[in-house]
Amino acid sequence: MKGAKIIVETLIEQGTEFVFGYPGGTVLDIFDELYLAKDRIKQILTCHEQGAAHAADGYARATGRVGVVLATSGPGATNLVTGIANAYMDSVPMVAITGNVAMNFLGRDSFQEIDITGVTMPITKHNYIVKDVNELADTIREAFSIAQSGRPGPVLIDIPKNIQQADCGYTHVAPVKNAHKPAAAAQIDAAAGLINKAEKPIIYFGGGIIISDAGKELIEFAEKIDSPVCASMMGLGGFPASHPLYMGLIGMHGHAGVMKSIKECDLLIVMGARFSDRVAGDRLNFAKQAKIIHIDIDNAEINKNVECEAYIMADVKTALKQLIPAVTAFKRPAWTKLCADTVAAFPIKESRSEVSPQLILKALNKLCPPERIIATDVGQHQMWTIQSYKFEKPRTLLSSGGLGTMGFGLGAAIGGAIGTKKPAVLVTGDGSFHMNMNEVVTAVKYKLPITILVFNNNVLGMVRQWQKLFYGRRFSSTTLDRPTDYIKLAGAFGAKGMRLTKNSEIESVLKNALAEKGPVIVDCVISGDDNVTPMIPAGKNVEDMILEMPD
Repeated sequence: MKGAKIIVETLIEQGTEFVFGYPGGTVLDIFDELYLAKDRIKQILTCHEQGAAHAADGYARATGRVGVVLATSGPGATNLVTGIANAYMDSVPMVAITGNVAMNFLGRDSFQEIDITGVTMPITKHNYIVKDVNELADTIREAFSIAQSGRPGPVLIDIPKNIQQADCGYTHVAPVKNAHKPAAAAQIDAAAGLINKAEKPIIYFGGGIIISDAGKELIEFAEKIDSPVCASMMGLGGFPASHPLYMGLIGMHGHAGVMKSIKECDLLIVMGARFSDRVAGDRLNFAKQAKIIHIDIDNAEINKNVECEAYIMADVKTALKQLIPAVTAFKRPAWTKLCADTVAAFPIKESRSEVSPQLILKALNKLCPPERIIATDVGQHQMWTIQSYKFEKPRTLLSSGGLGTMGFGLGAAIGGAIGTKKPAVLVTGDGSFHMNMNEVVTAVKYKLPITILVFNNNVLGMVRQWQKLFYGRRFSSTTLDRPTDYIKLAGAFGAKGMRLTKNSEIESVLKNALAEKGPVIVDCVISGDDNVTPMIPAGKNVEDMILEMPD
């Protein structure tokens, strides 16, 4: 069969349900084969390749399966770059397939030729250019294996047009599930020894808990050693927010009580997290008084940012299964009460504006079932969401962590809704929404039940907040002055539009929006002077925390 058909058959073989993408000259053969196989695999047409990449990313985060995105050569391929980098930073399994000009045109500055493997080398786990059709199927299989194994991430396959048109034999091969190796016994023993001696432990976990499906084991471990638990943004949903041992969010905009409790612990057990600068701003003094155990599947993360006393290099679920029987059961009522009281002493302050972002999010939390997907873009609305919304289940928060990609959320919500076949909510800001709002058309076309809450403050809120604090209130290019009418925009795109202008309307507007069967844009008119607190300035520690913004 032709190479293009081998691509489609191998994708189906690997369990691919959906391919997100956009056609073009060098991938016409692949799109033709997708058309012929449309009863077995569905192609989702977005408005822009970046939207397709974010949709594949959101699909992967929401389902735990590999997201697949397909684009043509040249600008089609380069339009994927931000989405690939986003997936790389957040350890999301993705396979990106690009077409390229035929091999005899490579290196000749041909129309829409680009060295996409060279461009994406720093932001992929691995990438390929296939120059022999006989290697095509195995390359795709290997790409899926790499994307899912170890610390997940994106893999790119560039396929010249003549390879897609060449003939080759094809044999179906059942996909092989990657097995995780057990952790070294010495590492388990060393960690267990520190845990059994600790008096004031705290567990800090990140996205590795969700990636490894270790939520059940984390609850069992935390309850056995009676340790308070906190999460990075990427970990939210990996441990139920309603659990009595859960303290809340760690980091720059985390709960003040969590950061103050970290300062008092004698053992910090870190699992599936990487001590990013948004958690350990002053990494040399972060939890300096405590011994640290680091559990991570990626050896490169051990001692990279923060020195640890002991480590376990393994998949978190595997490590916890070995660690739970190795530790002694404890009850620490005084310590857990102290941590709970410290968190309670520093509640998140609500806006006093006519429309409170926190009240919107609390009402949303009340009206949505715990399995509802909540996607965000990047900015103040993102921080308000992770501070105020109580995530109970894994894979329900789709948010750009490491790269901080404005414009990520709508594509992610589309991918999440398609992958789970359930409704989704996007919380976005007017700045982020303008970057990829064209994808509302995609949501309308596929009749996706996505509620889009635009926190409309007419400013780039987070950047403006930094200008308030560190740039003498010189608001350079952060006041948007855009005349966009979101209700008319929704109508033009074929969606429903609503507006929210006071707190008394919040519950009724949200109820109506969530009841719609298709996309809804809700214009949430908030104040440009609302800020995100608490805040630890970049490179600083908990002692430098800003609890209230100056007038």
